[in-house]
Amino acid sequence: MKLKRSSLRMFLGFLLLSFMMPSSLARFVVEKNSLMVTSPEKIKGTHDSAIGNFGIPQYGGSMAGNVVYPKENQKGCIEFGDSFKSKPGALPTILLLDRGSCFFALKVWNAQKAGASAVLVADDIEEPLITMDTPEEERSSAKYIENITIPSALIEKSFGESLKKAISGGDMVNVNLDWREAVPHPDDRVEYELWSNSNDECGVKCDMLMEFVKDFKGPAQILEKGGYTQFTPHYITWYCPQAFTLSKQCKSQCINHGRYCAPDPEQDFSTGYDGKDVVIENLRQLCVFKVANETKKPWVWWDYVTDFQIRCPMKEKKYNKECADAVIRSLGLDIKKIEKCMGDPDADSDNPLLKEEQDAQIGKGSRGDVTILPTLVVNNRQYRGKLEKGAVLKAICSGFEETTEPTVCLSSDVETNECLDNYGGCWQDKGANITACKDTFRGRVCECPLVDGVQFKGDGYTICEASGPGRCKINNGGCWHEARNGHAFSACSDNGGAKCQCPVGFKGDGVKNCEDIDECKERKACQCPECSCKNTWGSYDCSCSGDLLYIRDHDTCISKTASEGRSSTWAAFWVILVGLAMAAGGAYLIYKYRIRSYMDSEIRAIMAQYMPLDSQGEVHSHVNDERA
Repeated sequence: MKLKRSSLRMFLGFLLLSFMMPSSLARFVVEKNSLMVTSPEKIKGTHDSAIGNFGIPQYGGSMAGNVVYPKENQKGCIEFGDSFKSKPGALPTILLLDRGSCFFALKVWNAQKAGASAVLVADDIEEPLITMDTPEEERSSAKYIENITIPSALIEKSFGESLKKAISGGDMVNVNLDWREAVPHPDDRVEYELWSNSNDECGVKCDMLMEFVKDFKGPAQILEKGGYTQFTPHYITWYCPQAFTLSKQCKSQCINHGRYCAPDPEQDFSTGYDGKDVVIENLRQLCVFKVANETKKPWVWWDYVTDFQIRCPMKEKKYNKECADAVIRSLGLDIKKIEKCMGDPDADSDNPLLKEEQDAQIGKGSRGDVTILPTLVVNNRQYRGKLEKGAVLKAICSGFEETTEPTVCLSSDVETNECLDNYGGCWQDKGANITACKDTFRGRVCECPLVDGVQFKGDGYTICEASGPGRCKINNGGCWHEARNGHAFSACSDNGGAKCQCPVGFKGDGVKNCEDIDECKERKACQCPECSCKNTWGSYDCSCSGDLLYIRDHDTCISKTASEGRSSTWAAFWVILVGLAMAAGGAYLIYKYRIRSYMDSEIRAIMAQYMPLDSQGEVHSHVNDERA
């Protein structure tokens, strides 16, 4: 039976109402960061500000800046003619704008292009703070939203008026934006969840979600395999109004008799895929996670989701069970267990897994209801900002108790890039291109580095010195060195110490300079009457007049004939010494031979007295001679 146009409009209205029903009864929680006014004294204090749901909030860090209220274009809806880029050495500019007339994101984008480091939007009515969100699916705004990188926040109208009044009065208004408590960090494990959708044809947000899942897969699996995080995927579903559960439209968008529904991917009931297809794939992805988790490999979910996006897109008409099963088999998962987990989508009964998902949508504790896709929740706090790998990783890392962060949290993906500006104020050696500045997700730290196995030691701010073996390989240990005429000299010694000492023949501090000592001028060498001294770089040459020969060890000159005579004397001495040694050796051998012969004859004589030998006549005995 065909529905009349009025009936179709009524159906769509009820369906939209049912989709929005969780929102109408929702408990919204606005994620906030602390904003402290540090000057002037009259408005000094701490205030709340609502984190914008775009850009990149500095989770785990803070930003001090100078508040500027533009003289023109105070709502920021058109591009600024002035530049708000801070000068070197000055505090970053935090631009204050008024709410109204255009999207929040457009205000922030225009401010970012003008050089602002952050944006505060003052509300135009007195009301509780709300979250500044991005515009609905609008291709024209999508590009600039993706490129917003500065943080932003909404402040109350009364607080905004106080800031404007102080600025107009000539006061310099400085504030400190603090995101360190935006995410709780109670222990050494972070629990986070991602509310997403398998639909890949829902516009800009779907494209952003797919790109994020692909990019974040690596860090997510490292964190999960190391036991640092506990990740849980979730999917939003709605229910169909009771009056329409048997309608053709409701049947095409829902499973289990209208209990679990998703909007039509193309927003057209007559063509393409139905919402029902999306719900079934969402359920399959939940079961993939459940089965993978049972095998102690929950991170396989990331592999399945990314592979499914690549291999089974809607635009290629591959968004189906056959393609999904092929991905499951390639990952070595049990298809039968997954199908058993999914159950019967046509059954007029609850699906346990999807029922849990609908219950989980309702906010608990500090987390509000989940009504926006995609939504990231970290330690039970909804993440606000751009869904981008570096920004999300920074938020997750800020959820660890300090000093318990895993190595991935200190990677280049979450660097604050503070070291790019004057090395972050830390020690640096420009010659060796080494600095003590290290970017982390909590901001820069000044720590003496470890370079090629050589540890630098110092305070990290004013001094870092190479120490230990091998230190001279790193920029010569920071010591003086110079090469000239084929000879190189260095004040660095690889003896484990860190001091620079000028080598022999030089004097100086060993760091900036070592000057050649003129041994001849300072009469430190070549002082004999016949000596002639000539200074060379790092040493000296000493010669003697006539046929004299210079002896450096004794700083004296002797004649060559005396030297030759002395050499002959030494040669004769060694000849005599060798001859005596050979004579002594020969005498020792003769003596040893005679003693052995004597002992043999004595032994034979004694044995002959008691055991006469047949082949032996009477043997003369020295013993008998003595008795006679």
